[in-house]
Amino acid sequence: MTAPSVGRIVHYVAYGTPGGEYKPEHRAAIITQVGEGGAVGLCVLNPTGQFFNTAVQEDQSGQKPGTWHWPERE
Repeated sequence: MTAPSVGRIVHYVAYGTPGGEYKPEHRAAIITQVGEGGAVGLCVLNPTGQFFNTAVQEDQSGQKPGTWHWPERE
């Protein structure tokens, strides 16, 4: 398994909206910080801007909203 490091590109799973108007989607993100227990800080890139998120946990399945994972290989 690859260890996260600053500057790496990953995918962040966005939450979507509570009413379901927008479904959870994968967004490109850059690791900005590596913390304790595998949590990372991210700069998440959206089509309309960016936001920063701290203490984001990895989810290898890539399905759980609010988590990050390595990009899928095609």
